[in-house]
Amino acid sequence: MVARRHWRTSAVAVLAAALAACAGGCSGERAGAEEAAPGGDTITVLHGAADRLVRAGTSKAQTSMEMATGGTRVTIRGAGVYDYRERLGRLKVLLPEDPAGAREHRPITELLAPGALFMKNRGAGVPADKWVRVDIGTLSDGNLVTGGVTDPYAAAEVLRGARTATYLGRTEVAGTPVRHYRGTADLALAAREASGVNRGPFTAAAKGFATAEVPFDVYLDEEGRVRKIRQRFSFVGGQAKNPVAVASTALLYDFGVGVDVRLPRGADIYDGKIAEK
Repeated sequence: MVARRHWRTSAVAVLAAALAACAGGCSGERAGAEEAAPGGDTITVLHGAADRLVRAGTSKAQTSMEMATGGTRVTIRGAGVYDYRERLGRLKVLLPEDPAGAREHRPITELLAPGALFMKNRGAGVPADKWVRVDIGTLSDGNLVTGGVTDPYAAAEVLRGARTATYLGRTEVAGTPVRHYRGTADLALAAREASGVNRGPFTAAAKGFATAEVPFDVYLDEEGRVRKIRQRFSFVGGQAKNPVAVASTALLYDFGVGVDVRLPRGADIYDGKIAEK
């Protein structure tokens, strides 16, 4: 089969590799406007967090995705840049070491784009100079988990589905003063409120995850921008028969940094057979 017909072989490889290695408070209260963040009460502020990232324009990002199953925990890490206006990002993703301690996989370069995920150094028979393109519309989790990285803008848009949230006070993230909120978002609500680019993926995720509820912790700076966000998903896939606990974290910093993300040309996208893992 060709690559475009076997998206699951290509994209889920990032998550499946980690799952294979594994095989080896929310009160609903709202803080007062003066205690929440600029712009209104807690829920209103959280619903608008993605918009404030768009106004910020760009940032650097560090990500991690932790999965636990069978008493083993593994972590996929990423680092790169993101353009919130163009919805484009470039991240280098590091898969976990195998149980023996040897790193089996080269870093994967991922390009995040509206409706698509591009991966380079995919392995499994894909030439080193070629990209694998994945149509996000075919992913049952809306690519919130599959790529091993949650798109930073998508993570912020999940907050549009916040139903309950509690303000937990002031703290710091990487030396920046922030306000800490904890709550639960509903992916079905987020899909209705999200921008067009995320509406379809969130709808798929609401149906594809074990539950549409997404517990979160988010830290907003004085301008209401996300500095750190941690979301917890319940995912069924890979070799696991039972739901897998997945925690996705993004750290955003250096707002306004120069970002130049160029998507692959058609000739650079692999269209051959992909070896099964």
